[in-house]
Amino acid sequence: MTSSALFTIILTPLLLLALATVLTWVERRLLGLWQDRHGPNRVGPGGMFQAVADGIKILFKQDWIPPFADRGVFILAPAIGMMTVLLSFAVIPVTMGTGIAGDLNVGLLFILAMMGLGVYAVVLAGWSSNSKFALLGGMRAAAQMISYEVFMGLSLLGVVMMAGSFSLHDIVTAQAGLWFIIPQCLGFGVFLLAGIAETHRLPFDLPEGENELGAGFHTEYSGMKFGMFFIAEYAGIVLVSSLVTTLYLGGWRGPLLPPALWFMIKTGGMVAFFILLRASLPRPRYDQLMALGWKVLLPLSLLNIMATGTILMLRASL
Repeated sequence: MTSSALFTIILTPLLLLALATVLTWVERRLLGLWQDRHGPNRVGPGGMFQAVADGIKILFKQDWIPPFADRGVFILAPAIGMMTVLLSFAVIPVTMGTGIAGDLNVGLLFILAMMGLGVYAVVLAGWSSNSKFALLGGMRAAAQMISYEVFMGLSLLGVVMMAGSFSLHDIVTAQAGLWFIIPQCLGFGVFLLAGIAETHRLPFDLPEGENELGAGFHTEYSGMKFGMFFIAEYAGIVLVSSLVTTLYLGGWRGPLLPPALWFMIKTGGMVAFFILLRASLPRPRYDQLMALGWKVLLPLSLLNIMATGTILMLRASL
């Protein structure tokens, strides 16, 4: 391994953690703008140092482990959540020649596998806390994440069929003439809804529903262990936004500007959409969330696969 590759491997997680921290400030400012109120504006210019103050506070908070909890699993759960999100970024291509793992020919499958492992973090956190509210949050998260992973995988089959590859580089290359958001608009809608559910963001934050579960699966967590769940959520927003950019918005492709800048602009736009969605929609009931998935998104995903396969077969026969 070369020194530059080692430097990239070490630097990328640090940048992602810093970005997730900054996003807490960006979210609060955007929500304030959207709801016609002030966001953080006291600590530093425009409240920019509020995220730093929050980080210092959470670092020095008492790291308490409940005596009734399963200590080993309780400590392991947030580490799993953080690790799976950070590993997923290894195959995201920001430009043609970038990416920690290079051009992995099964990059899309690798990301789906990491997202699947992320279920263990919230389930183990809820179970090991030995708390009724945390256990209910963990059970909700398991059902929600496993269900919506099905729709997420099915929605991506249309993209894979059109690109003829699971490689994220090949998928971006296949969008040279037309971004996949146009021919795969149905799959895009399903993937976006599944991504919101996977990251537990409003309006699909049912595993953390404060009004009925206190805080859900991380009710008993404090200090940096809670901070790891918190940062992993924001890193997950960036991950899903990066995937939307790569799979449906042409990745780094765009005129005039450098490829990396195009990737950041598209990803930043999706992150802003995630944040503003929080201020716009109410939370549904849990049964409504599951019904949306199995009764609406599943048929739409299958319809998208059938339509894409039919069109590709007709093209091949001409």
